[in-house]
This record gives sequence, C-alpha cells and structure tokens, in this order.
Amino acid sequence: MEKKPNLAVRVMVIKDGKVLLGKNKGAFAPDKYGFPGGHIDYMESFENCAKREVMEECGIEIENIKFQAIANNKDDVPYHNVHIILTADFKSGEPKVLEPKKTESWDWYDVENPPTPLFKNVELAL
Repeated sequence: MEKKPNLAVRVMVIKDGKVLLGKNKGAFAPDKYGFPGGHIDYMESFENCAKREVMEECGIEIENIKFQAIANNKDDVPYHNVHIILTADFKSGEPKVLEPKKTESWDWYDVENPPTPLFKNVELAL
C-alpha cells in the first residue's frame, strides 16, 4: 500500500475572543483538543470545505473565512497530516457533537489559556 499524507482543512472559529475546540475521542490521539475540520473533497474550495466540515461536525455556521497557516505534521506516526488552517468568525448556531465517535465535546476557550493537550496544528495557529 502506498503511503501518502492526509490533506485536510482545519478551522479556527472565533466568537467573542474565544476559540472553538473539540476534545478528540477514539483510537487516534484521544483527549487532545483540536479545531473542527476534515478532508477536502475533489474540486472543493477551502472556504466551502470549511463551511461544510464545521456544519457537519459542530452544527454551526461560519463567515469571514481567511487563510491562517499550513501545518505539515509528521509527529503522530504512523499518520502524516498536512493541514490548511483557516480562521473564521462564528455566525450562528450552538456547537454540538454531531460525530460522537470522533469528538467528545465542543466548547469555547480563551485563546490565551486553551486546554491541554493540543494538536500540533492548534499550537501552531494559536
């Protein structure tokens, strides 16, 4: 089997100076906190991927989407993740866990005092 990096969009959603983080669950990096997001579909724009993934995972709408960073994470062997990190403003809705096999909870955290441990891409973006 050919090994390739996973390409995904991650979104740093901001509301009233706080950032939305989810507590990861499952076999891969349990208990780490991360941004909502996921794999980009064929021919999908970064902005549309961000809107779709945040809605699918959290049930909220976002706006004012902008590029923040790219993370090339090879620390979580055997995974090699390349993340396009975007920022967005909260628009509407109430965050809820819509993918319970992947995420334990979603909550708003102070950007200056986030929970730990964080995924590497979150550390980079913050």
